[in-house]
Amino acid sequence: MAQAKVLADRIYTGQGIAADAVRVVAANILLVLCAHIAIPLPWTPVPITGQTFGVLLVAILLGSRRATITLVMYLLEGMAGLPVFAPIGALALARFFGPTAGYLFAYPPAAFLTGWLVERDARIRFLRFAGTRLAGALLSGEALIFAGGCAWLALGTGLGWSRALRAGLWPFLPGEIFKMLLIVAAVRGVELARTRE
Repeated sequence: MAQAKVLADRIYTGQGIAADAVRVVAANILLVLCAHIAIPLPWTPVPITGQTFGVLLVAILLGSRRATITLVMYLLEGMAGLPVFAPIGALALARFFGPTAGYLFAYPPAAFLTGWLVERDARIRFLRFAGTRLAGALLSGEALIFAGGCAWLALGTGLGWSRALRAGLWPFLPGEIFKMLLIVAAVRGVELARTRE
């Protein structure tokens, strides 16, 4: 089954495996750049990063299948020791046992879910989609990422649920809302620019 037409297909109209490879590699570079935007917080082992922004934007751009491939590739690069993650915390494989492991492992399923929700409405123009439906897709991906992150903090590191929510969810909500608004604005901006061409 052919990949549904999503925003990346409108931006770069090439077709075939080579074109998909270009999209995935470009998305991977975007993820790495977003991950390197990092601010440590003194009261939690989880830093503020641009990773969730990158994950959700990649899902909106690429759709479920290609976004999932991109995120799995990203995690494999990190496991191999490449400097793709936020420059705060453990290195390589140790990152997958540290406090942010739950977020990392939630990235591929969150990208798949968000991308799948976008693909369901791929026939609807993105200008219409960039309202409540896009917000719903973004919120679904965010919920999955933070559920994975907080579950690992609560159970994997032994913080318990109350402390895990204080360390891994509440401090990040304003920033995540801002990131989602940026994504909606970017999608609307790209689509508006394309309609004027």
